[in-house]
Amino acid sequence: MRFDLTDLRLFCDVVDEGSITAGAEKSALALAAASTRIRNMEATLGAALLIRSRQGVTPTAAGRMLLKHARNMLSQAARMREDLSAFAGGLSGEVKLLANTNALTEFLPEALSSFLAAHPHMSVDLEERLSDEIVGLIAEGVGDVGIVAGTVDVGALQTYPFRSDRFVVVAAPGHPLAARDRVSFAEVLEYDVVGLERSSSLQRFLVSKAAREGRPLKARVQLRSFDAVCRLVEAGVGVGVVPQTTAGRAARTMSLAVIDLADDWALRELTIVVRAEAELRPYARELVESLRA
Repeated sequence: MRFDLTDLRLFCDVVDEGSITAGAEKSALALAAASTRIRNMEATLGAALLIRSRQGVTPTAAGRMLLKHARNMLSQAARMREDLSAFAGGLSGEVKLLANTNALTEFLPEALSSFLAAHPHMSVDLEERLSDEIVGLIAEGVGDVGIVAGTVDVGALQTYPFRSDRFVVVAAPGHPLAARDRVSFAEVLEYDVVGLERSSSLQRFLVSKAAREGRPLKARVQLRSFDAVCRLVEAGVGVGVVPQTTAGRAARTMSLAVIDLADDWALRELTIVVRAEAELRPYARELVESLRA
């Protein structure tokens, strides 16, 4: 059985993305080349690795077994490259970092800038995900380091405190909620909402919270950044749910009312998660130490 590292990486990407097309793009391969590699892997093994449907692809039992070994082998290959790079003039490598929206937008830009400046041969593959998704992906070995909300169940993962923040509501000064000091999320759902784009982990989180209230989230417009959300809130388009750090920064230059959210989940203790510190590759360990500092 002869699978090279490109085959294994492609297969992991295809399963993670749920699509051969998206997996090929993530692996920087042409779709035809990726499809040929998958078919050759199945022919070599003598068994199907993927179940193909209109909704995408999912791994078969054989595919799940291959996925487990492929991730271990890719991790070992990355560790080998890092260990040997010391003999070629300095360490080099890449860390896969998964983070929720709050951590990614409010805290990681500053935290990563100092780390990357101190490690010029290092790169960070940063991906935004929901906190519960991150826990599963770190446990499976898809990512090296994750940053999640402290409220999620992290199972057997090793954790470290990262930052604290909370979500608040922002509204234009003339909005009915502007005079309130504190509101519940259920009350927010009575009004039009300015939110982030559908693919963002925070927007998906708020949609799920609205569903639990038995109400729709009336998204009037969806944008790519918290600052853009605040600008449209100031213009009276709707209310927004943003981190307190964002609201405080925006309120210095915009006319905004900032209202506390009464729900327990509004308080966000952000936590660093890894499978086990002893299993971390050298640069991943250094990144964790840098984030903790």
